[in-house]
Amino acid sequence: MEARLIPIALTIAGSDSGGGAGIQADLKAFSALGVYGASVITALTAQNTRAVTMVEPASCAMIAAQMQAVFDDLEIRAVKLGMLGDAQAIATVAAGLRGRDVPVVLDPVMVAKSGDRLLPTDALTALRTELLPLATVLTPNLPEAADLLDTAPACDEDRILEQGQALCELGAQAVLMKGGHGRGPECVDLLIRANGVTRLSAPRRATQNTHGTGCTLSAAIAAGLAQGMDLTQAVTRAHAYLQGAIAHADGLGVGSGHGPVHHFHGIWPNG
Repeated sequence: MEARLIPIALTIAGSDSGGGAGIQADLKAFSALGVYGASVITALTAQNTRAVTMVEPASCAMIAAQMQAVFDDLEIRAVKLGMLGDAQAIATVAAGLRGRDVPVVLDPVMVAKSGDRLLPTDALTALRTELLPLATVLTPNLPEAADLLDTAPACDEDRILEQGQALCELGAQAVLMKGGHGRGPECVDLLIRANGVTRLSAPRRATQNTHGTGCTLSAAIAAGLAQGMDLTQAVTRAHAYLQGAIAHADGLGVGSGHGPVHHFHGIWPNG
């Protein structure tokens, strides 16, 4: 009997020693959703739920070698990009992706939940010019979108839509504007494409355990694309999955700061 091939997704991102974000969150999300995860580590971070205390980038040669090793052997069906570190790393990753027929989910990781900056401001130009044109979908939160556009963060839904459309004009095929940094009882995400807008909403939950939400959402989208879903299906399922992970986050009790979401809420019972 022929073995069933499991879909494979690749995460290219930094490592989080606390396990809540970055490579660790991505691999957990892939696994929870039935996708095999491969990884390219762009940086090591010393961090926990309270702070990032040290960041040590991988060399561009090591990033390129990891990418080549993975693509040479594994049938990668989707790629998620997270923390890349600096302009040279961004250029290296872009060079390794060009010409590959694979959907790319770009999460422009710039600042950790603790407030520590993870992407130097001088790398923004490289992100805009090297990676946005390769993105099947860009997944910025409101401050990240504002950084990419060199403007103030959006404060209402009309402005969120305008900024998402402006990011599409920079080269991304689609933009998912995440409303987690907004205000009010409802959290609204907008998936913006040339042919329309999909609105996704959920109640804003009162919890401090939201470490890794952006990584988890983008990884879940990549998992759906690896499984053959179209973008709307992948984003819709990822949104529902993340809401469940946030709803069950307080049951984990990990750390004393911004704890992680519960990636395996559908598998592990709380407590």
